Amino acid sequence: MDVTAYIEGNRERFFADLKEWLAIPSISGDPAHHGDVRRSADWLAGYLKGQGFPTVEVWETAGLPAVFAEWPAADPGAPVVVVYGHHDVQPVEPLAEWDTDPFAPVEKGDRLYGRGTSDDKGQIFFHTLGIRAGLAVSGADAPPVTIKLLVEGEEESGSVHFPELLRERRDRLACDVVVISDTTMWAADVPSMCTGMRGMTEVEISLYGSDTDLHSGSFGGAVPNPLHAMAALLAGLHDADGRVTLPGFYDGVVPLTAEERELFARLPFDEAAWLKTAGNSGAAYGEKGFTTLERIWARPTAEVNGMWGGHTGPGGKTIVPREAHAKISFRLVAGQEPGAVHEAFEAFVAAHTPPGVRSQVRIPGGGVRACFSPIDSAGVRAAKRAMERAFGREVLFTREGGSGPEADLAEILEAPLVFVAVGLNDDRIHAPNEKVEMPLLLKGAESAAYLWEEFATALR
Repeated sequence: MDVTAYIEGNRERFFADLKEWLAIPSISGDPAHHGDVRRSADWLAGYLKGQGFPTVEVWETAGLPAVFAEWPAADPGAPVVVVYGHHDVQPVEPLAEWDTDPFAPVEKGDRLYGRGTSDDKGQIFFHTLGIRAGLAVSGADAPPVTIKLLVEGEEESGSVHFPELLRERRDRLACDVVVISDTTMWAADVPSMCTGMRGMTEVEISLYGSDTDLHSGSFGGAVPNPLHAMAALLAGLHDADGRVTLPGFYDGVVPLTAEERELFARLPFDEAAWLKTAGNSGAAYGEKGFTTLERIWARPTAEVNGMWGGHTGPGGKTIVPREAHAKISFRLVAGQEPGAVHEAFEAFVAAHTPPGVRSQVRIPGGGVRACFSPIDSAGVRAAKRAMERAFGREVLFTREGGSGPEADLAEILEAPLVFVAVGLNDDRIHAPNEKVEMPLLLKGAESAAYLWEEFATALR
């Protein structure tokens, strides 16, 4: 029996078990469901014990629990792999837009619908089938690499306690590589690997002029208008080529290689169709010299998220407003630090605040760093071979514009990241009617079965 035959022979049991786990409403962002998140952790721990993992533990945090499981390789010198995912899920509102109960998973053709099917229970779950398939075909009692599963319980609510957990358990999590199964492929018929995710940080700015709103007939044109100052400041965030003008903003940015640009260009990207998915946007726009995919995957950005001040109600009110406010977010790429961006923004604001106006910058949070895996690294190349064996075709590379705890994993565990995932952009993650393509989950399991074999050779 080969890996494919084993997986197909165990298909029914695999999906029956997955549905049982999906039925637990483990919504970490809703305190009313925190008990369900714990129940989800306990269910997974029990399941992994039943699958043969010699070590399975529920790890408590100051918030919600994670699950850790370890299956040592027979060879004590074999590479060690941490597989990361999360068992908590997003809220389901608006509930009226679901066609089925989000926590009563249902099959429709080759699709499985329900919250968590793709993000991320389904994708972390395929590893269990992949491990069993590899062992069954090899006849071994242990995998060719030491496998450590780490399944978080707070990813959908910001991973607030995750960095602390990683630091506390760093010795237990020591590894040669971290596999992430919480991203997407380009398409079902265009398998791909993500090699990086952008980070993010946010700032808020307020500009203050006079102590009160002023009559524009008596004072307009003779005193500073904070809204005018804000408009000029925000307009100055970008130059004519769409580049961000903060001092030192691009210092350290890891550039795209020629090979990456060539591989991105081979993806079947239809910009006109993409613009329709972007709310019927009328044109592509961004930093000069880069394609749309390069801009959203590998280049940093600054976006004005909101701006307000003065009179915004019905009718006219001819005033010089006393204050103006704005919210701005920065998407960051490898080589950028949120703290450095904060400092650069504060310097930019100080340099662009006119006399008679007082500025105040607020930083709502620390931000999330970007993560990046070079496509020529041993781990990425090994994972690419594993996926190509499963899919029977070339695997291309992508990046993603979103962000998560991946940078913390890489930094704290001091290990490179490798993304092996089979979700699709149309899986409606975080939205009503979330689904996963069932054949792709099985391909994920097959990829995982080959992955350990490839890692055993490539990472020594």
